[in-house]
Amino acid sequence: MQKVEKKHFTSPWITLAILSGLGIVALASETMVLPAIPEIIVDLGISYEDSSWILAAPLVTGAVMTPIAGKLSDTYGKKKMLLIILGIFVLGFLVGALAINFLILVASRVMLGIGISMFPIAFSIIRDKFPPEKLAIGQAIFTSTLSGGAVIGLVIGGGIVENYGWRAIFLFILPVAAILFGVIAKFVNVKEIDQQQLVSDKGSEFCCRFTHVRKDILLTENTNTYTVIDIKNQNARLSKSLDIKGALTLSVTIVSFLLTLQFLEGQASLVNLIQIILFSSVSVISLILFVRTEKKSPSPLIDFKLLKNKTILSANIINMVVGLTALMVVYQTLPILIRSPPPAGFGGDASSIAHVQLPYMIVSLIFSVASGFVISKFGNLKPTTIGTIITTVGFFILFMFHSTEASIATVLILVAIGLALMQIGSVNVVLTSTPKQFSGVSLGMNLLIYLIGASVGPVIAGSFLQANQVFIESEPNNISASFPSPESYDLTFLTAALIAVVSIAFAMLLIRSTRHQNGGTKEIGIPNR
Repeated sequence: MQKVEKKHFTSPWITLAILSGLGIVALASETMVLPAIPEIIVDLGISYEDSSWILAAPLVTGAVMTPIAGKLSDTYGKKKMLLIILGIFVLGFLVGALAINFLILVASRVMLGIGISMFPIAFSIIRDKFPPEKLAIGQAIFTSTLSGGAVIGLVIGGGIVENYGWRAIFLFILPVAAILFGVIAKFVNVKEIDQQQLVSDKGSEFCCRFTHVRKDILLTENTNTYTVIDIKNQNARLSKSLDIKGALTLSVTIVSFLLTLQFLEGQASLVNLIQIILFSSVSVISLILFVRTEKKSPSPLIDFKLLKNKTILSANIINMVVGLTALMVVYQTLPILIRSPPPAGFGGDASSIAHVQLPYMIVSLIFSVASGFVISKFGNLKPTTIGTIITTVGFFILFMFHSTEASIATVLILVAIGLALMQIGSVNVVLTSTPKQFSGVSLGMNLLIYLIGASVGPVIAGSFLQANQVFIESEPNNISASFPSPESYDLTFLTAALIAVVSIAFAMLLIRSTRHQNGGTKEIGIPNR
């Protein structure tokens, strides 16, 4: 007689609490490294230009690995892939603590960037665990841990660096991440979806909700049963094969594109122009090759049929605006404004940056949780749209009033509320508008698009700050140095406001497409009563 292994599936809320540790650890480690960058530059003897890869390396790696991890989780199992990626993430902290040169440190940051691809897998596990009416709350709580981790890192990072050195950051997080690995391995159990079975019984909202997403999935209603009658190339799509060509071309596309943006900040010269032309050409060619490869691949990293859906496409663009504007203004521009000497800036120190950014982080944490309850009651569309409007108004106010640290901190509270609503709403639209068997790929694409926006944002801000500078003479040594001019900040904040206006347009498109797909009545994200 065959033995059947029984698995004890933990409560959704316990699973959520455990997986939330991923967001806290990952974001705390990122914000803790910010005050360490000046020490790293001195200790490892690197230039300020090279130091940009301390932040860029994990972002680029995360963007490349996200769709790959999503696909692998759909084919090989969510928990298995989550533990593999988390293991690399833990090892990255050890390598960072032992880094004796810049290349080893960048390798460490690349390994930590792979950890970013844990998030779509965790989102997918949470979706499987929670019923539809509780999904928005669970997703909001998980997302709020990102802001919570950022707050923790911002509060304690400076003290750790000042008292123990920059390597202590990696040593501080290492045991926490290792313990989290063991807890997930022991207590998080996932009931993997049977990839070959797409038949839904009576009462299921899954089939009827997602008929508009995939044109090659045909569902018919027969009294009380929804049945799959045709699935085009389903076995091939879910085959356990990795799209190597797609992964390579995607990597080249993203890296060459970001390098092009970085060279755009450089001084005008023939060499710089050649670099811009070279890397921009490589980016365009590799993008064309990637699209052609994905269309022919039986197991694509990015399923363009999902992005053809206007609902999913609009939600992804709105989430991209969140990453682009937040990284452009809050993380890249404001620290420079605060640290620059008068009259170019406020002449503050590292603690001044924390005082200005901390209200933003705290409100993001609180309102991310609150927005989940709002969405569970009112659906996704209204909160998302209101969030785009609040964010746009906030950036316009910041453009007009940023003469003091207090005024900036106050406006950032408004911006934090708007961005929280935008992100929670748009990600939940993607969650509820994608078939479960493609959730890993879809959420991977969602995070990929967000990371592309987050990568572009600081580069846009950097180009404005570099192109518009003034010379200021320091009093002790009478040495002149250049700093971004007040006009550069005006241009950055105005650009962020105009980009936020674009998100309002896509929120309107999201409402139209959703109402059209649901017959003009029911909004996605609100469970049937």
